[in-house]
Amino acid sequence: MGSLTPASKRIRVSAFDSPAERVGAPGWFGVSTLVAAHLVIIVASNVLVQYPLQLGGVLTTWGAFTFPLVFVATDLTVRLLGRQAAQRVVARVMGPALVASYVVSVLFHDGRFQGFGALAGFDGFVARIALASGVAYVVGQLVDIAVFARLRRRAPWWLAPAASTVVGSAIDTALFFGVAFHRSSDAFMAAHWPEIALVDYATKLAVSLLALLPLYRVLLGALARPLVPARSPG
Repeated sequence: MGSLTPASKRIRVSAFDSPAERVGAPGWFGVSTLVAAHLVIIVASNVLVQYPLQLGGVLTTWGAFTFPLVFVATDLTVRLLGRQAAQRVVARVMGPALVASYVVSVLFHDGRFQGFGALAGFDGFVARIALASGVAYVVGQLVDIAVFARLRRRAPWWLAPAASTVVGSAIDTALFFGVAFHRSSDAFMAAHWPEIALVDYATKLAVSLLALLPLYRVLLGALARPLVPARSPG
C-alpha cells in the first residue's frame, strides 16, 4: 500500500480551505519572500509619493499606484498560506518599514535626492510621517487580513479581495493622514489633509479595483496548486 510523503515535503496549505478546495503555493512563496516584497513596495511608494501626477483634473502621486500592491500580496498570502502566515509577514515588516520610511523620506525630499548627509540630523517632521506610515501599514494590513479571512470562501471570487482592500485601504489612508498631519507644523496640510486623504483613497481604490483586482486573479491562478500528496510506489 502506498504511503503519504512526509508532512515537511508537502505543499503548504491554507488553514481556511475546506478539504475539497485545498490549495498550496510554490516553495518560494513564503514569509521571507513576502517580507522582502512588502519592504520593496513600501520603499518604492515612499519614493514615488514625492512625484505628483494629474489624472482627469485630480492631483495624486505615483505612490498611489504602487502601495495598493501590498494588499494584493497580503490577500494572496491569506488565500495560499493562511491568516497566521500573513500576520507573521506584517510583524516582521513593521520595524524595518518604519526605519525605511524615515530614511527614504529624508533622502528623497520634494522629489530630489538630498544626499546621505541629510541623515546626519534628526528630522522630527519626517519622523512623524514615518511613524504615521508604520501605524497605518500595521493596522490597515491586519484589518485587510481579518476581512479577507472572513469572506474568502464566499462566492464570487472577487468579494474577499475587493472588500478587504476597500476597508483596509480606507483605514490605512485615514490613519496615515490623521497621524501625520492633524495639527501639523505644515499649515497647508494641517488645514487640508481630510480632503487630500479622500482624493488619495479614491485614487487607490480605483487602481485597486480596476487594475489590481484582476492582477490578484491572474496571480492566484498562476500560484495556486491543488494539494495532491505524492504517494510512494508499491
